[in-house]
Amino acid sequence: MADRVSVIALGGLGEIVPGTDLPALIADSLATMAEVLPLQDDDVIVVTQKVVSKSEGAIVDLTDVRPRPEAAEFARRYGRDARQIEVVLREAVRIVRMANGVLITETPHGFICANGGVDASNVGPASGSIVTLLPRDPDASATAIRAAVRDRLGRDVPVIVSDSFGRPWRLGIVDVAIGVSGLLPLDDLRGTLDADGREMRSTVRAVADEIASAAELALGKTTGRPVALVRGAEFTRGEARIRDALMPPDMDLFR
Repeated sequence: MADRVSVIALGGLGEIVPGTDLPALIADSLATMAEVLPLQDDDVIVVTQKVVSKSEGAIVDLTDVRPRPEAAEFARRYGRDARQIEVVLREAVRIVRMANGVLITETPHGFICANGGVDASNVGPASGSIVTLLPRDPDASATAIRAAVRDRLGRDVPVIVSDSFGRPWRLGIVDVAIGVSGLLPLDDLRGTLDADGREMRSTVRAVADEIASAAELALGKTTGRPVALVRGAEFTRGEARIRDALMPPDMDLFR
């Protein structure tokens, strides 16, 4: 178990727009810092969803959106932008809850989250007229960044794509992993012994989520720093998908 974890936010990436080669940009940034911050075996790169979505063109121009009557009525009742509500409904495979001005939906990825991951914040100069969507395949996005770093620096560093999610029964948001490459998102401790020698029967650590949340402490929401290097966290290397960390329907007590 690591006795120290460090988080280093990377700056200087500039404004990300559709078509930006984000994997190459991140690899270049790390190469520039290589003399003072050489990559290590216990490093993990965390990249926020917003820049991944922007670089991949996962955005919607709201000026082209025509809300359906249901979206317009919901927006009018709760003071929301009807166009954003329409985009959320388009992106949803299932509406979990739609009340009190809040939409909880299931995305095609299997995520249950507010507004289906559709976000109008930190979108750049076109703020107010565009929203970002979740990347279509966040695992593939993480893999592309990992490959670019490996090709440029000769080190195979796991990558996490992160996003902010709310949590049932708790106020506030935390960052979680929505895409992984090179590490297992879960650490299954069932069958091992705790510090008192008792067998653990239900403990499964959400390692990727923990690392994503740690990174957000250095990245923040208003700094313009979308990439961090997390060093010293305990994780297991391996090939996995973020779906491996989602609750199966037959175990979901609230579905």
